Amino acid sequence: MTNATESLELTRVGAGTPMGALMRHYWLPALKSSEVVAGGDPVRLMLLGEKLIAFRDAAGKVGVMDHRCPHRCASLFYGRNEGDGIACVYHGWKFAVDGSCVSQPNLPPGQDFKDKVHAKVYKAQERAGLIWVYMGEGAEAPPMPMIEASLLDEAEVTIMFCQRQCNWLQALEGDIDTSHFSWLHVGSVKPEQVQDDNWVKYQVLHRAPEYHVTDTDWGTMYCAMRPAEDGQTYWRFAHFGFPFWTWVPQGPLVDRVQARAWVPMDDTHTMFVSLVWKKASQTKPLANGKPIPGAAPAIEYRPNTTGWYGRFVPVQQDENDYLIDRDAQRNDEIYTGITHIHMQDQAITESMGGIVDHAFEHLAPSDQMITRTRRRLLLAARALRDQGAIPPAVANPEVYQGIRSGERILPETDWRAAYDDGMKAALRPVAFAKAAE
Repeated sequence: MTNATESLELTRVGAGTPMGALMRHYWLPALKSSEVVAGGDPVRLMLLGEKLIAFRDAAGKVGVMDHRCPHRCASLFYGRNEGDGIACVYHGWKFAVDGSCVSQPNLPPGQDFKDKVHAKVYKAQERAGLIWVYMGEGAEAPPMPMIEASLLDEAEVTIMFCQRQCNWLQALEGDIDTSHFSWLHVGSVKPEQVQDDNWVKYQVLHRAPEYHVTDTDWGTMYCAMRPAEDGQTYWRFAHFGFPFWTWVPQGPLVDRVQARAWVPMDDTHTMFVSLVWKKASQTKPLANGKPIPGAAPAIEYRPNTTGWYGRFVPVQQDENDYLIDRDAQRNDEIYTGITHIHMQDQAITESMGGIVDHAFEHLAPSDQMITRTRRRLLLAARALRDQGAIPPAVANPEVYQGIRSGERILPETDWRAAYDDGMKAALRPVAFAKAAE
C-alpha cells in the first residue's frame, strides 16, 4: 500500500517537491520542433507546474523561458517575435533566446540597465523532431539520454502527443501493468478469432500471466510469461526508465524501437509523448484482416488552442464519456465500448481522478511492477533530497542502451537469458555513438 506521505512525494512535481526536484535533473521532451516557427508566434508551455513560453528566433534558435517579463511580470506570450528576440508589448523590453535583455526602449539613453536584467530561461535542444528542455539549476546540463528511439533522424520516427487530464504517475502506470491488455483491450476477443501466427492469441488464451520483476540501472523491468506450443514460453518484456519513460511490449523484440514519455505538465495534467521507429513491425490483424476491436486508426483531436492546456487534446473526453458505445460493449464487440486502444487507457486512468487516492487501492500480486517502480522513484527522490545523490541515468545516460521491449517465443525457462539473447539479435537502426553529437 502507498501511504499518504508517499503519495504526496510521488505525485507532486512543482518546484521544491521531492519528485519535482528529481524531474528537474533530466531532459524533458516538451514539444514538437514543428510547433515553433522561425520568427513566428510564441507557444504557451506548461512543464512541471511552471508556465513557460517557447519561441524560435529568425536564426532558428529556440528559446524556452518563464512567461513573465522580468520588468513588470506581464506575459511574454503576448510578446512580439522581432527576429532577434521576444519583445514584451507592455514596455518593449526585448529578450533573446538565451534570456539576455537586448533592449529597454522605454528608458532614456544612459538610464537603461539591460546588462543587469535576465529572463528566466531553460536550456533547450532539438533531437528526433522534438524540443527537449532541461529545467535543472546546474550551470551545466547533463548529457542527453541515449534512448534508442530518440537518436533516430526525424524522418525515421513517428511522433505522437496526447494530453491526459490526470497525474503523471497513474498515467504511466498503465504502461507497466502486466495483464490489463488481456482485458481492457482484447477482453471481447475469442481465441478462435485470432490467427495462428498472431501472438495476441497467447494473451487471449492465458489472461492471468506469471511474471518476474526486477530493479535495473535505468529503473525497473518486468517479464510476463505465458505457455506456448511445444513446451515453449511466450515472453513479454517491458520497462520503466527514470524519470517517466516506458517501453511497452506489444511487438517483436527484434525491431521494437520505441519509447514513451509521460511528461508532467503539472500535478493533474500529463503530456504523453510517443516515439516509434517507422520500420518497426506493425500489429497484425486478428483474423480475416480485422483489427483488434476498438483499435481505431488514429486519435481524433480537438483543434489546438493557445491556452496552457490547449495542445493535443483528444475529442474523446470524460465530458462525453469518451464516446462509449454501450451497444458494442453489451454485445461484446468491444470490451470497453470505447474506440482506440490509447483512448481506452486514457478513459481508465482519467476516471481515477486528477490524482488517484492511493489509500483506496487494494494492490494485488499482479501489481508488483507498479509497487516496485513506486519504490524506486521514492528511494531516488529521497536520496536526492536527503543526501544529494544524483538520480539514476543522469550521469550515465548510456544505460538506456540496454532497453528494448517486446515479445519472444522460446524454449528457455530463464527469463533474463531470454531477454539478453534477444538483445544480441536486435536490429539496431542507429549507432549509439550518435548521442555524443
